[in-house]
This record gives sequence, C-alpha cells and structure tokens, in this order.
Amino acid sequence: MARLPRLALAGHAHWLLQRGLSGRPVFVDDIDREAYLAALREAAAASSVRLHAFALADDAVHLVLTPAEADGPSRLMQALGRRYVSAHHRRHGGHGTLWDGRFRCAVVEPGASLLAVLLLVDGLAPAPGHSSAAHRSGRPERRVPLVDPPEVWTLGNTPFERETAWRRRLDEGLPAGQRAALLDSVRGNWAVGSPAFARGLAESVARPTRPRPRGRPARADGAR
Repeated sequence: MARLPRLALAGHAHWLLQRGLSGRPVFVDDIDREAYLAALREAAAASSVRLHAFALADDAVHLVLTPAEADGPSRLMQALGRRYVSAHHRRHGGHGTLWDGRFRCAVVEPGASLLAVLLLVDGLAPAPGHSSAAHRSGRPERRVPLVDPPEVWTLGNTPFERETAWRRRLDEGLPAGQRAALLDSVRGNWAVGSPAFARGLAESVARPTRPRPRGRPARADGAR
C-alpha cells in the first residue's frame, strides 16, 4: 500500500511524534535534553513555527506547534535531526540515525481537542523539567519560547486562575480511552478532532484523515 502524504497545513496546530530507533533511548540524561531544547529553540525560529508544548521521554519526543507554512514541521524536524544527532554522536559515540523512520504528525482541531493534546503532552514527562507542564503551571519555561494558544486563555481570567486550572487538569489526567485514542491518531498521522473537522480536512487535502472502518463496506438493501 502506498504511504499517505503527511498531513500538514499552515496556521493549524500540529502534534508531532518522533520515536527512537527500535525503541532505543534518544536521551541519556538531562545534558542531552538541554542540547535538544537548544536545537529546538533555533530550529523553531528558522522554521517559522510557534511552539505550544513539548515532552522529552527517554525514547521519544512529542511537540505541539503551529507552523506559518505547510512545510514548517518538516523543516523543523530536519534541522533538529542534523544538529541534535550530530551532537549526540559527538558525546556518546555511534553513527547513523537515532530515529525510527519518519516523524508522525497529526493536525489538531481548535478548542477542546487542542486542550486535550496539550494536557496529554504536558503529562508525558518522565520527570520534572522534561516537558512543558511547568510553563502552564506557574513556572515560566525559559529554555524554549512557548506560546499558549487561545484555548488556554479560556481557563481563567487571571494567570493564577489559569495556572490553578491547569494543575488541576494535570492531576486528573485524561480518561484512559481518550488518551489511547489520541495516541493512536498521532501514530497513524490522522486528524485529531470531530468527524466534521476530519471531513473538512479530507476535502482540502484530498487524502483520508481518519482510518477507514474495518471489514467490508455495508451493502445497500437488496444487494447480493
């Protein structure tokens, strides 16, 4: 089956996932993570993307961003790959790629879907400082410039109210089923949002934006 073109649109929020090759760690320690964030800061500026969230797990990276141009996510990840992989090899030895093929990318519907993705990504950190959770919880993120989308501003009228609301949501987390469905979407390069949002995207990009139902299509009444 031919590989679907990556779903990427200017001006829309995107959730990017890049995993380590064969599940191997891509970050050995916090020195590696700081090197990645330094590369991310430069690559984001050069690629004209606004960063909203990040999580640096031992074996994977999650980013939420809005590109000014459709090729922004690809340019960002290419620049990150060149700088971070070479720095990783200089420090630890080795050669070749650290990553498991192409990065995954899901376009996210504004509103509740984007808030859910931000919440999931902020909560993926294996340890404090490994994600953007602190940025929305009252401790500014100074390593990379993060921009809150308008949805975050609906959580309260003051910074204190918004930070308190975000900490509460982080403590509660997402329902297991919703969390699994969101992760399936980004792994499959699908749209995240309502059926109407996915249909609208499909019409504009001329490719499926959600997985097709399993099994045979239903037959019309009387069909043999």
